[in-house]
Amino acid sequence: MNTGGNRSGAPRSIWVEEPLTHRRMPDPVRIAAVRAMIVTAVTLTQAVMAFLFSVTGSWLAFPLVLSSVGSTVVATWAVLDVWVTRQVWHQRYGVVSAPSSTARQLRRERRQARRTARAAARAAARIRRRGRAGGRLSQA
Repeated sequence: MNTGGNRSGAPRSIWVEEPLTHRRMPDPVRIAAVRAMIVTAVTLTQAVMAFLFSVTGSWLAFPLVLSSVGSTVVATWAVLDVWVTRQVWHQRYGVVSAPSSTARQLRRERRQARRTARAAARAAARIRRRGRAGGRLSQA
């Protein structure tokens, strides 16, 4: 008598977490994609309605066909906007850095120089503080 559990007797979970295979789209790209999908859905609906009105011989067929042509241009523009937004986002924020990258090496060197400079400044400040306080006590 199997009640849907596994061999250990514990019931099997309905919800199974699966790891993501790819990262989520950046917000500007996702917004452009949603906009493009809405415009495309409206365009396809208009095209179907224009076809059905044409088949029935309705006077609304001609204005709907004209607006479908215009909507097709807008939908094409919206899809191109997704592509352009994605490319711009990758150019601005999507720097892929390989271990052998010269840019990565330069950043590492600059970071090391900043750390060394900060450590030297802290040591100099510590010496100045120690020298001031120590000098007053011994002279008094």
